[in-house]
Amino acid sequence: MRDLCISAFIVLGLVSAVAPLSAHHSWPVSYDRLVTVKGTVVEFMWANPHPMMTVEVQSSDGRTEKWQMGGPAINRMEANGWTKATVKRGDVITGIGYQFSDGQKIVRLERVVLADGKELRLYGR
Repeated sequence: MRDLCISAFIVLGLVSAVAPLSAHHSWPVSYDRLVTVKGTVVEFMWANPHPMMTVEVQSSDGRTEKWQMGGPAINRMEANGWTKATVKRGDVITGIGYQFSDGQKIVRLERVVLADGKELRLYGR
């Protein structure tokens, strides 16, 4: 009986450790439609778990909005041709991806079109 309790405790501990990891990788986005966000990069943080870009976007009413756009872990972005120098402050980029379903101006990027027209993917090839 004691061995069964110890085994159950170990299994419970392992499940508890893995649950937060799987929850982290789920972006709370709406996959109903892709959004396109074009703006000027004001910050590019090249760090795990998700490199993130902040861009300033002109809204339809002329106001400036800040949007955040992010991708997968650095190693997956590098596999798709990204480096920490791919995007820099002042670059005008177009991000295509899925917006947070609660309306926050945060996008899980699928691809980015750089100012020179080059397109880079973030998830997959």
